[in-house]
Amino acid sequence: MSEVLVFTQPREVGFESLQDRRLESGEIRVRTLYSGISAGTELTAYRGTNPYLSRHWDPQYRLFRSSDSPSQPYPLSGWGYEEVGEVNEVNKEVTSLKPGDIVYGTWGHRTHHILREEYASQRIKPEGLDPILAIYSHLGPIALNGILDANIHIGETVAVFGLGVVGQVISQLARLSGARVVGVDRIEKRLQLARDLGAIENGFNPEEGSPAERIKAMTNGRGADLTFEASGNASALHEAVRATAYSSRVVALGFYQGQAQGLSLGEEFHHNRISIVCSQISNVDPALSYRWDRLRLIHTIMDLQRQGSLNLRPLITHIIPFRQAARAFQILDETPEQALQIVLDFSEQ
Repeated sequence: MSEVLVFTQPREVGFESLQDRRLESGEIRVRTLYSGISAGTELTAYRGTNPYLSRHWDPQYRLFRSSDSPSQPYPLSGWGYEEVGEVNEVNKEVTSLKPGDIVYGTWGHRTHHILREEYASQRIKPEGLDPILAIYSHLGPIALNGILDANIHIGETVAVFGLGVVGQVISQLARLSGARVVGVDRIEKRLQLARDLGAIENGFNPEEGSPAERIKAMTNGRGADLTFEASGNASALHEAVRATAYSSRVVALGFYQGQAQGLSLGEEFHHNRISIVCSQISNVDPALSYRWDRLRLIHTIMDLQRQGSLNLRPLITHIIPFRQAARAFQILDETPEQALQIVLDFSEQ
C-alpha cells in the first residue's frame, strides 16, 4: 500500500491509501525520500483560490470559462511537484536503473510511485549532490526560465521583488549572470539571507519607504535595467513597474490570484513604456526553444548546485515528517515569515 496527500477542502489536509499494482514493461517503482512544498501555486490549491477550482480550463482555446464543472474540484489528490526518491523495484526489462538509485522528478506528495524508465533515467541524482537538494527540480527551473526570459547583460542592475524560494534562486542566478542585484521583501529574514548568501548587494523593505524611489536614486534616476516580480502580489508588481528603467521590462513569475488590486496601469507602466513579460514554466521563450527545454533547465540547476555555484541548502528552513504535512501547510499559509522551503520527509513511512 502507498499513501498520497489529499486536499479534502480548503485548508484541510488528509491522506488516501492506494493499492500498489505490479510493474509493467519499462517501469520502475520509487520510494519517496523527500518532497518539497511550493509556497506559490500549491498554496492556491490548499487555500482554494486556484482558478481551476472555480472555472473550467479550455485547452483548445486556452481560456478559463465559467462552468458548473470546474477543471479540478475538491478533493485534490497528489499535489506537489518536486520529489526525490529511491528506486526499490524495476521491471526485468529495465536496463538503465537499478534498486538503490536516487532519482528526482514530479510525482506528488506520495510514499511510492511508478515511473517510466525513459523519464527516470533522465533524472538520476548527480553524484555528490545531497539527495534533499534534488527537490529543486521544479522551482529551480522556474527561476532559471525567468532568467532566460529576462535576457540579462553583464553590468546591469537587476531588482528582485519577493525573496521567497523562487526569488532567492533568481537572485543567485542573476549574480552569476553578471548583474548587480537588489532585493525587495517585507520579511527582513529573507533580505538578510540573500545578503548572507551574496545574492544581493542591497535589500529594501517596503515598510521603510518606496523601493522604487530608492532604486531610482541609487541608479542616478535610471531605474533597474530588469526587474523580477516573484511574490504574486499585484501591489508589488506595481512597485516593480515603478522601479524599472524607461522602455525596459518586468518579468512576472508570481501566480496572481483574483483581481489585480493595487496595479495602476495608467501611471509608470504607461508613461515609461514598460513591458511586463509573463514567465511560466510550461514552456520556454519560443526564440530559445531550439536549444532549451524543460530537461535542460532541470539539468542546469542540478549541475550548478553540484558545482557549488548555487547554494540552495540554506533556503530549506523546515524538514517535517510526511504525516505532519498539515502543519507544514499551516506554517506557509499563516506564518510565512517563519519559513522558506519546507520539505516533507518520508523516512518514517
